Amino acid sequence: MNEPVQPIIIRRKKIYQVAGGHHGGAWKVAYADFVTAMMAFFLMMWLLGATTEDQRKGISDYFNPNIPLAAVSGGGSDALGGDSIFAEDTNAQNGVGATSIKPHNKGTAETQNSENEEAGEKERLEALNESLAEESQDISEHMQIKMTPEGLVIELVDSETEPLFTVGGTVPSPLLKNLINMVAAAFQGVPNNIKIVGHTDSRSYNGGAEYSNWELSSDRANMARRLLIASKFPHAQIVEVSGKADTDHVVDDGLAAQNRRISIIILK
Repeated sequence: MNEPVQPIIIRRKKIYQVAGGHHGGAWKVAYADFVTAMMAFFLMMWLLGATTEDQRKGISDYFNPNIPLAAVSGGGSDALGGDSIFAEDTNAQNGVGATSIKPHNKGTAETQNSENEEAGEKERLEALNESLAEESQDISEHMQIKMTPEGLVIELVDSETEPLFTVGGTVPSPLLKNLINMVAAAFQGVPNNIKIVGHTDSRSYNGGAEYSNWELSSDRANMARRLLIASKFPHAQIVEVSGKADTDHVVDDGLAAQNRRISIIILK
């Protein structure tokens, strides 16, 4: 007997190919790190070529957490403008280079020289003040000396009995010539520049006159300049000659003789 034929069953196995799909953003982070590292590298190379040793030290100090920083420190007013926190003065310009003198030493030397010059000038003015004070004991009414922020001021003052000039004019009296000779002698060897200022009282000229106290005070100051030069005072040290008319009184009474004066100011 023949056995029944069994059907042949063929199974088809379906294979599904799984695609790559989305890998996420990890590669972007890695790429950003690479670009940042390259930018930092080129920035460092540029800094090494564009800055001086002191500037590089200043940048290093700025990022050193072990060094306390003040409000103004090695970083300067901007990212690359500063020097070391140990520097008090800038000794280099960007891309130019540094001097051979350390900035803090340079600043200290300049400050010391300035203080020495100021002290020496003060001593000279005080010595001149004492010298004039001794010489003017007999004529204290006509010579007044005072120290001001501008310098040593010597006032040659008029009086009712002994005027410095003719009334309303610029002709000097023997008293003024004597006073100018004393001042010029005291100025010998003093390198300071001076300025001369003329002052008048409030007595005015007749109405309609073109010549006023402004011209009179200026002309009297210029006459004092001529007398100083005639007394061998170096004309190059006279840097200003001016007149203030009756705008700067020393006595409230505008007609007082003390307001008629010549101011010789030894400038600091």
